Order: sequence, then C-alpha cells, then structure tokens
Amino acid sequence: MLALRLARGAHPLVQLRRLMVAAASAGVGFLLLCTLGSALAQPAGSLLRLLWCMVPLAATVHLAVAVARTDPSTRPRPGLSAIGLGPARLTAVAATSTAVSCTLGSMVALLFFLHLRGDLSGLPFDGAAAELLSADQPLPLAAALTLLSLVPLCAATASALALRPRRVTPAEPEEADAVPRQPEGLPWGVALVAAGLAVEAYASRGAAGGLDGSPAGVLGGWALTALGLAMAGPGLTAFCGRLLQSARPGAMRLLAGRALQQEASRIGRPLGVLCAVASGAIALTSLYDAGSGPDSFGPLAGLGVALVMGCTTATLLTATLEARHARADTTDTLRRLGTPAKLLRGAATLRAAALLTIFTPLTWAVAHLAALLLTP
Repeated sequence: MLALRLARGAHPLVQLRRLMVAAASAGVGFLLLCTLGSALAQPAGSLLRLLWCMVPLAATVHLAVAVARTDPSTRPRPGLSAIGLGPARLTAVAATSTAVSCTLGSMVALLFFLHLRGDLSGLPFDGAAAELLSADQPLPLAAALTLLSLVPLCAATASALALRPRRVTPAEPEEADAVPRQPEGLPWGVALVAAGLAVEAYASRGAAGGLDGSPAGVLGGWALTALGLAMAGPGLTAFCGRLLQSARPGAMRLLAGRALQQEASRIGRPLGVLCAVASGAIALTSLYDAGSGPDSFGPLAGLGVALVMGCTTATLLTATLEARHARADTTDTLRRLGTPAKLLRGAATLRAAALLTIFTPLTWAVAHLAALLLTP
C-alpha cells in the first residue's frame, strides 16, 4: 500500500519511466505467450524460441533496475528512519514498485494476447492473429501465468539486490575524496569477450554454418560477449577520463575527465550493454547482406529487436540522468564560484565525444569480427 501511495504522488517524469518499464514488460510478456502458442502447435524448437526470449527479458530487467535506482521515493532521507522507513524498508518499497509496474505490463500482454487469439470479443481486430497464436489449441492457464510471472519476479529480485543496504566502513568516506581509481573488471571483460567470440565461432561450424549451425550456441556466445562488454565498460569509461586529463589539461578537460572517472561505474555498464546490442545488430545486418542470415524475420523477431534496442537505450539515458543528479551539488558549487556555463557545457560535450571515440570503434570491431566468424 505504501508503494502504491508513493507511486501515485510521484513526479510525471518518474511516472513516465515506470510506464516505460510496464511497456517493456508487456512486450516481453507478449513474446513469451507467443512462444507458448507456437509450442502448442509445433513443440519442436520451442525451447530455442524460449531461450531467444531471454534476451529482451534481460534487457527489461536491466531497465527496471535502472529506473528503481533513480526513483526519488526510494532514496534515504533524514527523518524517514524515525517512522520505520529505513534503508531495508525503502529497498522493499522499490522492489514492490518494480513488481507492480511489471505486473501491470504482464496483465496488458495477457489481455492483448487473448484478444488477438479471439478468446476475448467486443474490440476491433478480434482474432486477427488466431492462426499465428494457435487459437485452435486450448491455452494452458498455469503455463501462461508462470511465463508472465518471470518478468515481475526477476525485475523485483534484481532491484532488491541492486538497492540492498551496504555496510559503510570508516575508511570509505576518506577514500571518496581521493582520486577515483580505474575500476576493476576490464581484464575479465576482455577475456569474456574473447570467450564469447570463440563460442560463436565454434557454434557456427557445420554444414549449415552461420546462425543455422547452432543457434543456441550462437546465443550463448553473444551472451558472453555482452557480459564481457558490460564488465569492461566501467574500465573503458575511466580510461576515457584519464585520457582527457593527460598532457597538461586545461580546466575543461580536467572537469570532463574527473567526471568520467567518478561516473565510470554508473554509466560504464549501460554503455557496455548498448555496445553489445549495437554490435549484435550490425553483425546480423552484415550476415543478411552476405546471405548467411535466417530465412525469415517475422514481426515477433522485430518486436524482440525493438524491445532490446529500446530498453538498452532507455537504460543508458536513465543512468546518465542518475549521474547528473549525483553531481548536482558539485555543479551548483562550481556555479556559485563563478564558473562560466559555457565551460560546463563544453565539459559535457567533451565527455560525450570521448566516449564516442572509444566505444564506436569497439562496437564496429566486435560486430565485424562476430560477422566474420559466423560467415560460413
């Protein structure tokens, strides 16, 4: 009940982010139900189709966690602990709010699915996709509800784990004022990217080659690559910050570099995930141009691609907004000291340019290497 009251009184921008989570949950729920409908008519290959649905599911959970982190109603504030709203209670509120948004999307997906099957009447397009959704087969309600519960459960659990209270040691406040280090994880990220590309190359061997050789193996290899890029993202972002501060930097380069180093852990992982998604899209386009792609690209596949691209982009924008709020006090202090607004805008532009300089060639290289390995 507390989560519902906080959700009702939130800012319109916060409500918009929650609606994005609900919309993404509705899309994933519809994909899962379509997979169930395909399995009723053609059981062969249903497990593989379900595995491919895990990609937009993971992207939706990632977005839900990013939205929960930026939700102002779940931030600790003075006086809340006195009324029983400590860090643990606020974490539970955040997880509940995430579950409510995702459950709303799942309910919309179920209604839309039943409507297109023809099980519900009284609206336009009744039964418009009856053949595609196997309307001649009875829908197992328990299986449908189980699939629809995946997104709320996964998103709520991930949000609770990401926002769980952490014990602060006495040494941490002193270390916060020091120069931030290059985050760890870059070597492991590079190793996982190499391992993912190797798995993709091994899975594409055989008579069919390309994506038709072993689709599950190709998906597993891409997942390893995406995980590696997500792990390497913070390190690469911190490297951009160090690069900007090298060779006698001026005030603008110092501000841009220090901000990137401080925000490396916050925006590096969404950048890495977006890099992985973009490289996968480029590789798939290259395979189509070379005639090695799948034979068909239906509307459900298009929905899945749109969900993944939209969720990863929205997650990066949400993380960027969170980073902006985190440095709001520093920005206000600089303005009170007389720092020109042109200098602050120039530092923001320089940060974006540095990230594009590093991540764009990386995306291109991973995409073309994956396409080369998948080409029979």
